[in-house]
Amino acid sequence: MATNIEFAVSRIASVNPATGEVLGELDGAGPTEVRAAVARARAAQPDWNACGIRHRIQVLRRFQQILLARKADVARHITQEAGKPVAEALVTEVLVVLDAARFLINNAFAILREVKLPHGNPALKAKSGRILHEPYGVVGIISPWNYPFSIPASEALAALVVGNAVVLKPSELTPLIALELRALLREAGVPDDIFQVLPGEGATGAALVGSEIDKLVFTGSVATGRRIAQIAAERLLPVVLELGGKDPMLVLEDADVDVASSGAVWGAFVNAGQACLSVELCYVHRSLYPAFLDACCEKARKLRVGNGMDPSTEIGPLIHERQVRVVESQVEDAKQRGARVLAGGARLHEIGPTFFAPTVLADVDRTMRVMREETFGPLLPIMPFGDDGEAVRLANDSDYGLAASIWTRDRARGEHLARQINAGTVMVNDAVSCFSISEAPHGGVKSSGLGRTHGRWGLDEMVRVKYVDSDLLPRMKKIWWFGYGGGFAAEMESFLDLLFARPLREKLIAGVRSAGALWRKKL
Repeated sequence: MATNIEFAVSRIASVNPATGEVLGELDGAGPTEVRAAVARARAAQPDWNACGIRHRIQVLRRFQQILLARKADVARHITQEAGKPVAEALVTEVLVVLDAARFLINNAFAILREVKLPHGNPALKAKSGRILHEPYGVVGIISPWNYPFSIPASEALAALVVGNAVVLKPSELTPLIALELRALLREAGVPDDIFQVLPGEGATGAALVGSEIDKLVFTGSVATGRRIAQIAAERLLPVVLELGGKDPMLVLEDADVDVASSGAVWGAFVNAGQACLSVELCYVHRSLYPAFLDACCEKARKLRVGNGMDPSTEIGPLIHERQVRVVESQVEDAKQRGARVLAGGARLHEIGPTFFAPTVLADVDRTMRVMREETFGPLLPIMPFGDDGEAVRLANDSDYGLAASIWTRDRARGEHLARQINAGTVMVNDAVSCFSISEAPHGGVKSSGLGRTHGRWGLDEMVRVKYVDSDLLPRMKKIWWFGYGGGFAAEMESFLDLLFARPLREKLIAGVRSAGALWRKKL
């Protein structure tokens, strides 16, 4: 006999990673709550879709202005819950969302409008076709803790402007900022049931994946993404999976060492290295290797580590003590295998249990875990290479393929090498900031996932494409309908010659031979 197994509702606490202060406690949503939320979203979605895209764009415009007015408060709340410095919260979270709204306000109508589809097949010229973009219905979003505002907000705005309802399951480590996003959207005019937040742990996410949603957008680990893909495959649930990265940085022999080292230090240590786009592998031409190491070490040692609420802080805490242990284990593994720690390398116990010094590693190789496994911490391993071919091979020798960067004074050379890198995004002379370009797609290849968010490609992920075709000669039976007769195949051969043969003489002969198909008796 089948039974419905209900998970016990768990109590989750939001904790400031810098201080250990409990910011709030919430009841986690169980399967019953998840099913009810999805049912409410499904019931409300038709009216939200019916109100029209112009109305929804106005709602996004109000949201953008409300967020702009409250940017400082939102940034501080992000810092309290996620740890990053307030300045980073403004730049990598609030700015990203404001600009995502700007992109949708300016472009969603044009991208999603109904368009006429030209017909190239000469046999079907008597038809008129149109492309429609229709919402899926209910989109589920499971978002991570490292960018708890910009990731779910940019995805939700794209889903909402199309006409979908959204059910968001935020990370159990950062639920409060998701509730703040909900409050901002409601104030802007998004109905309660059209955007819902379900706090909870893994069981809540599993319940959302197994619910009657119409599409899922997941950002998280490769292991969890694979399990989600397996579950989704059982009922052909469409998914977008952003599963992290191990992004390489290639510093060519003509690069500016001062600029490239600053880019490496920022790319590796922004958000304490807790970004899927972090520079986690740094390959430097042998001729620049010593100078580059020195520059990175000097700059890493100058970084101010502390509570993100302090305006002078540049590096905040890691999100949780278990993430610190991951970083420690990778550093220890590298040291045992011959790597040198040139800067950092240890916790900063005097500040707190979740703070780790920005760390530069030299003499690393591909046997070390730090060169193969995603770190999500403030580590910068640097390895030399000999020529462009070796650099490309090293960059592509990874299970991941989210993003990469190439540093050179020769833009054309950098763009040429970019075409050889297996990644969803390759930046020349910059890193990480591609996420802030609202027009650009975000997503990867290989184990970094599938599908795209952001830009017109992110909007495409939020719609079902429907083709509507009307025949312009509705009272005429088509020549390919039944009533073939013995000569029909030969007539069709000639008809194909009429359409596609190149010499005019052959076309004329084929036209005569196929004419009988027009007059044959059809059923």
